[in-house]
Amino acid sequence: MWVTNESLHAEVLIIGGGPSGSSAAYWLAMRGIDVSVIEKKTFPREKTCGDGLTPRSVKQLESMGMSDFLSTKHRYIGLRSVGFGKTMELPWPNHPDFPSYGYVVTRSDLDLAVASNSQGVGAKYLFGAEVSSVVLDDHGAIDHVVVSDKSDGSKFTASADYYIVADGANSRVGRALGAARRKGEPIGLAIRTYHSSPRHDDNYIESQLEVRDESGRVMPGYGWIFPLGDGRVNVGFGLLTNRSRWKSINTSNELNRYIAAAPGYWALSKDSELRPPTGGKLPMGHSIEPISGRNFLVIGDAAASINPFNGEGISYGYETGRIAADLLTRCIEEKDPTNIAEYSQIMQDRYGLYYKAGQHFVNLIANPKILSLTVWAGMHSAPLMATVLRIMANLLREDKKGAPELIYETAIKVASKIP
Repeated sequence: MWVTNESLHAEVLIIGGGPSGSSAAYWLAMRGIDVSVIEKKTFPREKTCGDGLTPRSVKQLESMGMSDFLSTKHRYIGLRSVGFGKTMELPWPNHPDFPSYGYVVTRSDLDLAVASNSQGVGAKYLFGAEVSSVVLDDHGAIDHVVVSDKSDGSKFTASADYYIVADGANSRVGRALGAARRKGEPIGLAIRTYHSSPRHDDNYIESQLEVRDESGRVMPGYGWIFPLGDGRVNVGFGLLTNRSRWKSINTSNELNRYIAAAPGYWALSKDSELRPPTGGKLPMGHSIEPISGRNFLVIGDAAASINPFNGEGISYGYETGRIAADLLTRCIEEKDPTNIAEYSQIMQDRYGLYYKAGQHFVNLIANPKILSLTVWAGMHSAPLMATVLRIMANLLREDKKGAPELIYETAIKVASKIP
């Protein structure tokens, strides 16, 4: 153990070793910065997730030198959309910056691999340890944190020049620092399980865009089936909403209804279920603030970095981890902690308009009539669905503007004028 004299010090202390925390740890360690990660779980561990890696995620993982790991996992080439009696297969688009493929990897395997990769370049990890309290100095900066060893209950202090908060969607440390979700902003409700299936090695992930509640209303969400290539598929149901009438939905019942109505080629049934479903709530669209302080940054799910268009969070965890590492590297190299104040603007410049457009999209689809019309139109037009895929997966091009880019530009012009 690298805790001495009941204390620990690092240049950068990261609280949380999931996608965002381990991404930040990798990029900091690669630059020779002394970085330590405190993670409350012991890896490998289960994590509720769809397990699907989009091209945005793959780009970040490959840039961290994880191509060999990914090559052992199930690769897929696009999305199969199902709804209103139609089925449409949409390959990932060609893009100058992102690959045209994704992978399906359980978070148990993925998070362990990414953490191990970061350890391999010098990041230090303490697993099974949880930050139990945060102590601030007179200026509102973090002075130190108190850490509890979950194996025996013993405590020690940990301090750093800079801190990164990456402890997930229910961030206890973020709340202790005053970070809170803006009420009325979109939130995701998701639940998933695993089933055995003869189609476990399908080349497409599948999404059911027409999901209805008990009264027959189309809901603002989707069902998914993501093949893992090892005999299993990840099956889930997600709801994207900011309306109270949808927040009362029983996601377990909706998941069961979706599984019962899933296409027969997946051969899903209660007998094929491999484990009980698990679920949770996901704040989206950078709806949490503040996300920085005098010597700390909040990243990943703890900063509500989840895409409000589709509920994707892993790629944005990796990206915000890298952004945080870049900024703190500059703070350290220039010996100027005031650079940290730029974080909120960097995040706004990178994601602000896109997430704002996503928030207004969620507002629109909360109306069942608008949602039904939108999905029906998309499922009857392959070019329209291809455009929607590019926008919702955030795979727009800057070098060449086509229909998706022009539609998106119009959308953000509208969104930017709405309070």
